[in-house]
Amino acid sequence: MTERTRTYTWDNPLLGAQAAQTLSGLEYLQKVARKEVPWPAIGQTMGMDGMEVAEGRVTFYATPQEWHYNPIGTVHGGFAATMLDSALGCSVHSTLAAGTAYTTLELHVNYIRAITAETGRMMCAGEVIHLGRTQATAQARLMDADGKLYAHGTTTCLIMKL
Repeated sequence: MTERTRTYTWDNPLLGAQAAQTLSGLEYLQKVARKEVPWPAIGQTMGMDGMEVAEGRVTFYATPQEWHYNPIGTVHGGFAATMLDSALGCSVHSTLAAGTAYTTLELHVNYIRAITAETGRMMCAGEVIHLGRTQATAQARLMDADGKLYAHGTTTCLIMKL
């Protein structure tokens, strides 16, 4: 056995959360993408290393690593689920006015093929399908650099006034 270690840092997650309350979702996420407000701690934990934002669309990037592995030697399904949940929720967030929040009511994930550290950098692109007063739905795809699909999913989010 060869032991490996991983060290990483994260910013105070409440600083970003406070900024999110005063900005529209699009403004806030654009500031996150430009690193003008702290990157969410889950992104740092998962090793997300990039983000693109437009109204109703958000793409995250990450490279699967050994620390994402499950007991059978492939990347844990939680990596794909977290990437999908992030892109789905943030695509909804990008449509919301200041003073409005969201939370995931339902997440559905379809796993297509196994992910390993050799898969390389991946992108997860989410887009809003429906935006209502109290609920929104979105869809997302997790792909490798060649556009090969590894997982896809949908969400329903509850929209709330703060």
